[in-house]
Amino acid sequence: MSRSVWLKADDSVGDWEERKQRITAGLEAGIDWVLVDEADVGRVRELGSVNVAAFRGTGEREDDVIDASQDTDPDIFVVGKEGEGDGTVDLPSDFSGSADLTTLRRSDDRAQAEYVRIFGEDYEEFAEEAARDAEYTIVVAEDWQIIPLENLIARVGEETNLVAGVESAEAAATAFETLEIGVDNVLLDTNDPDVVRRTVEVRDQAEQETLDLQFAEIQKVEETGGADRVCIDTGSLLEDDEGMLVGSLSRGLFFVHGETADSPYVASRPFRVNAGAVHAYVRTPEGETKYLAELQSGDRVQIVNTAGHTREALVGRVKIEKRPMFRVQAEITPEDGEVDVVETLLQNAETVKVSTKAGRKAVTDLEPGDEVRMYYEAGGRHFGEKVEESIIEK
Repeated sequence: MSRSVWLKADDSVGDWEERKQRITAGLEAGIDWVLVDEADVGRVRELGSVNVAAFRGTGEREDDVIDASQDTDPDIFVVGKEGEGDGTVDLPSDFSGSADLTTLRRSDDRAQAEYVRIFGEDYEEFAEEAARDAEYTIVVAEDWQIIPLENLIARVGEETNLVAGVESAEAAATAFETLEIGVDNVLLDTNDPDVVRRTVEVRDQAEQETLDLQFAEIQKVEETGGADRVCIDTGSLLEDDEGMLVGSLSRGLFFVHGETADSPYVASRPFRVNAGAVHAYVRTPEGETKYLAELQSGDRVQIVNTAGHTREALVGRVKIEKRPMFRVQAEITPEDGEVDVVETLLQNAETVKVSTKAGRKAVTDLEPGDEVRMYYEAGGRHFGEKVEESIIEK
């Protein structure tokens, strides 16, 4: 599931300068959407690239401050503000007479989303009815009540993209995890840039998987001569406990640390992983694999730490050079109890370090009996995707 953070920035926030300050902080933090009045769409477009949702027919347009060539159409229109959704207009006893729902159901795509403040069970029912026609259903529970959100996830979570109103990163984390399914999006209402940044971090963490890393026992470390070695230079700084998962066999990927440590011979390069030979696999954020030889600037790779927590990093550069290599072979006993042998080729250099039970260790110091950290997943790969069929790799 792809999560996203929306930022509320309509006229309830304040004047345009206050709204602009909030939107700018959101853009710098990496939000996905802003929710504004229709009159502000053009001005938002001038601030930067972001998805824009707009309350239809709200706000006061100031045409003299908008570039005439600027796009003033939002990505989606939202109804509910100054209407039934926010309580300005009473809910009809029969929802078939709802003005908001009528607008949602028009064939001309007059609106694609409904905004509902949950004042009670009747508004919860109204949100459920709207969700059947709305691409997005934005719900703001009074005093952050979790029960209405649980009910909506259970009843209409698969019919619409639920957007839960929150005021803190902690509330966003709860919304993303509710009923173990979570909502697709959160609508953040805050003027605090730190809260915006933390909420974006929560979004990123919610999207990342946690891997069950295991240990394999080294059987052989032998010199093989030269091969084309790949260094992956990312656009991110790696922590000391982070690296990438690489290997000659897709079922067994070795944890290779980033070059975060200084050595007597070379300065640290904490953006780099010396990943091995061109034929090897590297794990990507989608849970797939790529050959190291395929990687190029702009691709994304998966970063993992020793606890198995993952994030993604942008590839900035790939360096392929002829270097002397080691063949590293290890034995692992997966849950089914059948011993398996996995291996990879790593450069013969003291700056290349793998993760072991005793801590990080240079590949030049590896010995039979050492236990190295890896990700093991039975099965094979076809064009990088895991497949359930008989594939022999050796």
